[in-house]
Amino acid sequence: MKPKSSPSARGSRTAGRSNAGKEFLVYIGSYNTARGKGIHAFRFDAAAGRLTSMGLATEAVNPTFVTASADGRFLYATKEVTRHEGRKSGSVKAFAIDRKTGKLRFLNEVASGGTIPCYVALDKTGRYAMVANYGSGSVEVIEVRRDGRLGKVTAFEQYAGCGINPERQEGPHAHSINVSPDNRFALAADLGLDKVFVYRFDEKTGTLAPNHPAYAVVNAGSGPRHIAFARNGRLVYVIGEMKSNITVFSYDARRGTLRKLQTISTLPKGYKLQSDCAEVAVSPSGKFVYGSNRGHDSIAVFAADPKKGTLAPVERAPSGGKCPRHFAIDPTGAYLLAANQESDTVAVFAVDRKTGRLTPTGETATVSSPACVRFLTF
Repeated sequence: MKPKSSPSARGSRTAGRSNAGKEFLVYIGSYNTARGKGIHAFRFDAAAGRLTSMGLATEAVNPTFVTASADGRFLYATKEVTRHEGRKSGSVKAFAIDRKTGKLRFLNEVASGGTIPCYVALDKTGRYAMVANYGSGSVEVIEVRRDGRLGKVTAFEQYAGCGINPERQEGPHAHSINVSPDNRFALAADLGLDKVFVYRFDEKTGTLAPNHPAYAVVNAGSGPRHIAFARNGRLVYVIGEMKSNITVFSYDARRGTLRKLQTISTLPKGYKLQSDCAEVAVSPSGKFVYGSNRGHDSIAVFAADPKKGTLAPVERAPSGGKCPRHFAIDPTGAYLLAANQESDTVAVFAVDRKTGRLTPTGETATVSSPACVRFLTF
């Protein structure tokens, strides 16, 4: 930890007084390096905007993306590798959470069905884990048992084809999969194909069936990476890694269909240097949308039009480090934590709830190659 005292830090603590008594457990997934060993645990004080290290929660190999059950009992992490038990596959690990110490107890591990799994999410019932395999371009659904352990595979989809970029889109590269707010549909973004696949999801059996139409497209070469639903459930924001943009879709919740409304850049006008997007998130109020720029090293802030659903730029705030791979907004909406992968830091920002703007608090945690930030309530 490297807490600093500054006017902005004092301001964030004043703004956080309404959050007095609210504490959260935070897990940071990471890439293995000479200093990094696995998943790190922190306490986050929402009144002070302060991160306190609880140490290494568990050793693990490339636990680059993590998610937790709604009741805070279990955590699931991708193992971003190309071989698992002698075959071409990564894996997903299940852990039991000790909320007092932050430690994670290993439960079991199952194959992800493809190589380089980079994303895992749970459906709304918590009975199924969904994983995206970037390397081989596939998605898989895995049963979650009552004891938190991972069970049988209930669905698997392998993609084929390519995009317009011969280096980055030579084949499919599934990058995320999420269920809709009502749990009836699942949306999967494939960077290599410039498509967002839509499935009808059966929460009783954990199966996927192609919707009609089966997918929506983004601008060629965008490389869709992550997806966020608007709070009203009527809009979907898709961040394009390769062309640094966000595509806004209107979403028909009854039919599970997407209609493109807007594509907007996350970078300043005229910016020419290399930069790739990573994460997209919506503020708890639903008024603002955030996206991270790796290269420009910033968090792009947009205001969401409450009627049209389109986005308007507010600012591009420096991320407090290099290569913000992921970030998360705390459940109160008062703070944003940015994981800067190449500078080994997690920076804390105060969120102005009226304007959406970000102000660094001076709080910075040291984590080797941080790749994912996940909040849990106590």
